[in-house]
Amino acid sequence: MVKMDGNNFIFFLTICVLSWRMELLKAQMVPAVYVFGDSLVDVGNNNFLPVSFAKANFPHNGVDFPTRKPTGRFCNGKNAADLLAEKLGLPSSPPYLSLSVNNITSHLTGASFASGGAGIFNSTDHVFGQAIPLSNQVDDFMSLNKILMKLGSSAAQNHTSKSLFAFVIGSNDLFDYFGSPNLRKQNTPQQYVDLMVTTLKQQLMRLYAVGARRFFLGGVGAIGCIPVERVKNKSHGCNAEHNFWAVEYNDGLKAMLNELKSKLRGFNYSFFDTYGIMQTITQNASTYGFNEVEAACCGLGELRAIVPCLPFVTQCSNRTDHMFWDLYHPTEATTGIVVDTLFDGPSRYCVPINVRQLVSG
Repeated sequence: MVKMDGNNFIFFLTICVLSWRMELLKAQMVPAVYVFGDSLVDVGNNNFLPVSFAKANFPHNGVDFPTRKPTGRFCNGKNAADLLAEKLGLPSSPPYLSLSVNNITSHLTGASFASGGAGIFNSTDHVFGQAIPLSNQVDDFMSLNKILMKLGSSAAQNHTSKSLFAFVIGSNDLFDYFGSPNLRKQNTPQQYVDLMVTTLKQQLMRLYAVGARRFFLGGVGAIGCIPVERVKNKSHGCNAEHNFWAVEYNDGLKAMLNELKSKLRGFNYSFFDTYGIMQTITQNASTYGFNEVEAACCGLGELRAIVPCLPFVTQCSNRTDHMFWDLYHPTEATTGIVVDTLFDGPSRYCVPINVRQLVSG
């Protein structure tokens, strides 16, 4: 047996720590992932908002999360932000409002700015009470970016340019439009979705100006087919009008991203057709392991979509065979399929490349 003196032990320990850090860095495909969006990717920011009806920090949310406790995620388990981080070899990006602003190490692997009820426009929060609209989410990143500059200008630029900036937003803007007679008087549906695209473009440009280069954008899903929309139809069919304008918005978003790539040096992106994959899952439910694609798992009433997922309501016993967790949001099982596809999927869903290709380039 070889004896070690104090100096040798310290040297050995240092080598072990450095080796561990090197392996960790190899596992990480990007330095960090910064998440912007709505309740589909909110990991708890709304827990810190005093006047918001859009909260999920109560049962039965989180029933399948590793801690088996509600965290503020609008899901039975992990959401898309969590699963994307895992794919990238990173821990889940913590809610920005939970972080110590001056503690630089808490920001280095990313942060989530997403907020349930948020939209591209600032007006969406009137539907759900207080929320953090996209412009404010980007403002929060700008504040964080000033902290990252403590790394030094060159290191901070390298960090930002190689990190992934992920966006999942837009559904609430469309819900707001179709639920507001005033908005429908002010704009035609086409004018409104065009304005959504233009407004989102402005926020992407702000981030590009401070060094962001890798962008993931999830398109709006088949919002006319979620339980809260199906229950309004006697046949439980989808709302065709809402679906149509989701597709129109997505087409405008793809065109805008292609334009930015052609004009901005180093701008790279992956657009994901959330609408398309949702329709594929719905039409091939059994192939994906689902027995129920219309009703929510957690809620009360017809399609469990009359009363939302609150502590006193019932939930389904098998969350893995339901496409939807509540009247708006998918289950972790559905989200897992979505994230697997956006990360490694074909050009049918990922335009012009998938996320793996985006972060490997």
